[in-house]
Amino acid sequence: MLPLLQAFDLIIQPGWRNSGAEHWQSHWQRRLGARRVDNADWERPQLEDWLDGLDAALARCSKPPLVIAHSLGCVTVAHYAARHPGRIAGALLVAPADVERAFAPAELLNFAPVPRQPLPFPAQIVASSNDPFCKSARAARMAGYWQAPITWLQHAGHINIDSGHRQWEEGWPLLLRLATRAGHRLQSQAAPVNSALV
Repeated sequence: MLPLLQAFDLIIQPGWRNSGAEHWQSHWQRRLGARRVDNADWERPQLEDWLDGLDAALARCSKPPLVIAHSLGCVTVAHYAARHPGRIAGALLVAPADVERAFAPAELLNFAPVPRQPLPFPAQIVASSNDPFCKSARAARMAGYWQAPITWLQHAGHINIDSGHRQWEEGWPLLLRLATRAGHRLQSQAAPVNSALV
């Protein structure tokens, strides 16, 4: 594991139908020694079940958790943060799925509406200019809701196996940048209060 990440426990939160062995999330999980959320049903996702799965993964962490989410997993993280604002140290949100889009699969509708609250931790959104499951304007709107910076990948599809993203080495700098921000926030929260300034 990269030294900067050793201060955190890393959680992989896949999207609908999980991430296969060649998906970048699976490659990252193996390389990072990360823990994958174990959801009860990947084919017929239910928001409450997915929140329980994420909660169980976070409960097993002994260090501040960074969540690496993809697609529907990003929306799951946003819902979780609205209910449990203090549990996550930071989140990399890759190709968030637009569960409010016209003709969204029926299986995803119980994840709508997308939470509108700012995320209470450092987050980094990564979106594609031609994601078939989230138009650019919608990704930008989610970034606004969540008050998270967004990095645009040009013509990267859904940033998954179908769009050729397997190892996805290009994503490492984004994860490290997020870890730096999350680490600074944790340090500032732990800093003692100077009584002379109170």
